[in-house]
Amino acid sequence: MADQSAPQRTASRPFVVDAGAPPVESWGVTGPGAVAWRTVVSGDRTPSTGLTVGVAEVEPGAPDRVHVHRHDQDEVYHVVAGEGAVVVGDDEYVVGPGSTVFIPGGTWHSARNTGTEVLRLFYVFAADSFADVVYEYRDGEPRS
Repeated sequence: MADQSAPQRTASRPFVVDAGAPPVESWGVTGPGAVAWRTVVSGDRTPSTGLTVGVAEVEPGAPDRVHVHRHDQDEVYHVVAGEGAVVVGDDEYVVGPGSTVFIPGGTWHSARNTGTEVLRLFYVFAADSFADVVYEYRDGEPRS
């Protein structure tokens, strides 16, 4: 007999999304160290539940401001290209292609590019939809 107390999941189905197809999103900040992303799997955009996945790009150069933030969901960064530093809580990790960082939900964190090429991060949230991820910023909203 099925456990009737378990939450009901919306049916997911297989699909393929080209990572270049979704629109580029950003905080509206441009210049050195700017971050932009494409969310490729999100329940509000794709027939999926349980995970939100995308690719973020951090431009080379020292940013005017690093966006230290947190959210309730666990998150994973996997470095696809470039070099950088990821701060999780009080710890800083040097990352490069092949590095994977687990970020517990509710933990302050940030990423910055320390190299000369774009830092490309594959990210995964334990969330049905990107819209479910509510960001809190240590120093207020991101701005230039």
